[in-house]
Amino acid sequence: MLAAVAAAAAVAAAAMTTAPAHAAESSTQLEVSRGVTIPAFYNPPAALPARNGALIRSEPLALGAGLTLPAVGALPGTATRVMYTTTDSNGVRAAVTGAYIEPAARWHGVGARPLVVLAPGTMGQGDQCAPSLALQHPITFNGQTVSVGYEDVAAYRLLAEGVAVMVTDYLGFGTTDRVHTYVNRVDEGHAVLDAARAALQVPGASVTRSSRVGLYGYSQGGGATAAAAELRSTYAPDVNLAGSYVGAPPADLAAVAAGIDGSALAGALGWTLNSLVQSYPSLAPIVAAHVNDAGRAALTDLATACIGDGLAGFAFQKSSGWTNDGETLMQIAAKEQAIQQALAAQKLGTLAPSGPVRVATGIADDIVPHAQARQLAVDWCKRGGDVSYVPIPVPNLGDGLLTNHISPLLADQGAAIAWLTQRVDGITAGSNCATMPVQP
Repeated sequence: MLAAVAAAAAVAAAAMTTAPAHAAESSTQLEVSRGVTIPAFYNPPAALPARNGALIRSEPLALGAGLTLPAVGALPGTATRVMYTTTDSNGVRAAVTGAYIEPAARWHGVGARPLVVLAPGTMGQGDQCAPSLALQHPITFNGQTVSVGYEDVAAYRLLAEGVAVMVTDYLGFGTTDRVHTYVNRVDEGHAVLDAARAALQVPGASVTRSSRVGLYGYSQGGGATAAAAELRSTYAPDVNLAGSYVGAPPADLAAVAAGIDGSALAGALGWTLNSLVQSYPSLAPIVAAHVNDAGRAALTDLATACIGDGLAGFAFQKSSGWTNDGETLMQIAAKEQAIQQALAAQKLGTLAPSGPVRVATGIADDIVPHAQARQLAVDWCKRGGDVSYVPIPVPNLGDGLLTNHISPLLADQGAAIAWLTQRVDGITAGSNCATMPVQP
């Protein structure tokens, strides 16, 4: 990803400048990221529509794990690659890509066919890792990059219920004009809400303005759906939000950084730092003053890496090895007010969510720590939220190995999809805020 490499290099030089998305020139030139050719579809046009959630362009998308049967058609549905508008955390209009899937299965619930926006978990930061590309190519392995479309499973399970699915790529994933702003609260929340708006405009889509909308996300995706639920009342009150699944949300980035530093997912520290500099260019000289050659090399490499590359290249590394004085990145952040402010701006739980939310977290999760995810549920309850808190009793399967984070996703996915399907079917959700003090 040329834009990402340029951004990481600028961090090292402490001279990064961020061009507004609308200044990007549309081009048919193909980008190659770690040996993967990114279709020209992902190049944003020079001028963007003024309305948030406006559909910019669309084209048919072949599902890599789908099939077509005579007299039946495409299974599990017909997919369309999309590009739509949003507004980033700096108030700049930007383009986001993704995919809409019209299910082959009938909707047997009440009312119009509902829509679920799927906010993907951590996929990396390279353009080749974009979730919409993962729908087309569930596994990419070419000796230079490893990408696995693990979120395709959740999408297909929702489609089997007759629910239309819109997958967002988030800002900077696939699109060639900026670095993916990993775990940026506003960027991700806006991208999710605008995905719901854009889905209504996809040619052939059966969803309508009366369709109930659900949000599904785990890990990075859980943070995105949490942000969307918080921002919906002011940013997108027109979205008919019926419920949000918020799985293992990174609600407090300082606590999450402590969990991933030195773990199998240590590369996520680099994705977070690249993201912060993309959104807050004034942080570039601060980062450059503290990061050593190894750290600069890591940031540059991770800017084009997928989750598989991050695991292979950076597992169990400690951020103290990336700094000039041997301090961890969080120790440095604790002394730099500008970094503290940027991290505080990503904090979830300061606003009440719209509609019912289901917060689920593994009690042994040490990567996206259980305590800070549970605290989000507590904070929302205090603000009057309609919260269903679910502690997932998966045993400790190995500290720092990612297993304590992945196993709750697998153990809870069926229940999460069932809960969300009930919400988009108009069934009232319960809340267990009253019993939160006695929950683990």
